[in-house]
Amino acid sequence: METPASPPTAAPPLILVHRGRVRAVPGVAPDETLLAVLRQRLGLTGVKEGCAAGDCGACTVAVADEAPDGTLRWRALNSCIRLARSVHGCAVWTAQDLTADPLLPGDGALHPVQQALVTHHGSQCGFCTPGIVMSLFVLDQQRPDGAPVTREQALRALSGNLCRCTGYRPILEAAQALSAQPPARADAARLRALLRQAAAIAGDDAAEHGEEAPAYLAPRTLAALLRARRRWPQAVLVAGGTDAVLQLTQQRRRWAQVLDVSRCAELARVLTVADETGAGRLLRIGAAATLHEAFAALQAHWPALAPYWERFAGQPIRHGGTLGGNVANGSPIGDSMPVLIALQARVALAAEGRAPRRLALEDFYLGYRRTALAPDEVLAWIEAPLPAPGEPPPRVAAHKLSKRFEDDISAVSLAIAWRLDEAGRVAHVRIGAGGVAAVPARARAAEAALLGQPWGEAAVRAAMAALQREFEPLSDGRASAAYRRAMLASLLWRTWLAHGGQPDGPSIRLDEPHAAERLLAATEVRP
Repeated sequence: METPASPPTAAPPLILVHRGRVRAVPGVAPDETLLAVLRQRLGLTGVKEGCAAGDCGACTVAVADEAPDGTLRWRALNSCIRLARSVHGCAVWTAQDLTADPLLPGDGALHPVQQALVTHHGSQCGFCTPGIVMSLFVLDQQRPDGAPVTREQALRALSGNLCRCTGYRPILEAAQALSAQPPARADAARLRALLRQAAAIAGDDAAEHGEEAPAYLAPRTLAALLRARRRWPQAVLVAGGTDAVLQLTQQRRRWAQVLDVSRCAELARVLTVADETGAGRLLRIGAAATLHEAFAALQAHWPALAPYWERFAGQPIRHGGTLGGNVANGSPIGDSMPVLIALQARVALAAEGRAPRRLALEDFYLGYRRTALAPDEVLAWIEAPLPAPGEPPPRVAAHKLSKRFEDDISAVSLAIAWRLDEAGRVAHVRIGAGGVAAVPARARAAEAALLGQPWGEAAVRAAMAALQREFEPLSDGRASAAYRRAMLASLLWRTWLAHGGQPDGPSIRLDEPHAAERLLAATEVRP
């Protein structure tokens, strides 16, 4: 007869650096959000809850900590979907703190970001303005001395703040006005000292717990993480929590025990390593690396992906979420997976006492929100092969269709990586698709239609037809099945046109009468 598991023990106090001192907040539950702690425990009601889903940006706060490489890292995070205990040992600011923190210059005056919004009439009703302030505050902290704030930088920083009832122009003007003055930075030396003091008080979550089941465990080493995963497989596994915490805020679930992978140093790194043969190279992205860090690494090797990554969520989600979490949650509309499938990525699944097992990413998914991850395993790394020295890299293209340009969920996404031989034939091709099946999928039939064929209209049209036959998408609130199927073909056609394709028919001007009918006729799949 099995001994019933003991209930999780209460977590120790939450340690934060706040307003120039280290604070301990007792009694924080493992499933309590940072927003709840800030508002209800610390009385910082200036930070707001709007959507409770990380979309509107009203809840945005600034968080600083020491990154794995030892640098001071600033992030704008959605406090409504951030577990409070995930910022254990970090420094936190809300808009209310900018005039009251001795680490910041100003002697009680408005912070320059706040003053700029007032001066340029960018302040709103007060519900969403605090989040806008904090997004721009992080931008200002990251800005090098003498560097201007461009419109593009401002748009990127504000991509997670969707409610702008004063209009976009005054807010962007306020952001660009920061160029006229040096960054109003926090005292880095004092901040580092406080972070180290907080780390010493916070202790090591990897310590042994005897027979007790800790309510919140965030191991710092892979060995400790795998040991905890084997011992407490019932614990909810989280990384950034940008998807998982929606169970708490939208579905009103409760979690008794949490295993947080985000502090595991070995899983936070992005490295270039040799493959098993020793002859090839792999880009290895740790499952705890943030989306921001992972995208920077992928973009460094495949620059053509930059516009696609800009459409992936808003900046607070990219600062808080992880690539490993996006892959592991198994959503058929996860934006990273079609690209990773096209790049021949694989996942490494680790468990205590055995070597990591590796699966091609497309084989990791078993059904809707179901993966091959065993109860005692964690997703440790995502690995993508890099071209051998002297080998030309494949061309890469990725497309996302959604109702809103930024910070929106895909209706359809398509990614393709291909290489042509000297004769112009397709020597290598991989296609990943999202939003058209129960899982992120590889378009094998479309690949077969292109492989070995000249990169011309006939082969591309054959692949378009194969794409439309290969998947049976659903109709939902984002798009109909017919639209999704048509767009799969259209996105492949767009890729071909953008990379040297010259159709047999005449070009189409969309400002001509009946242009839509001509466009449909020109892109219709031929029998």
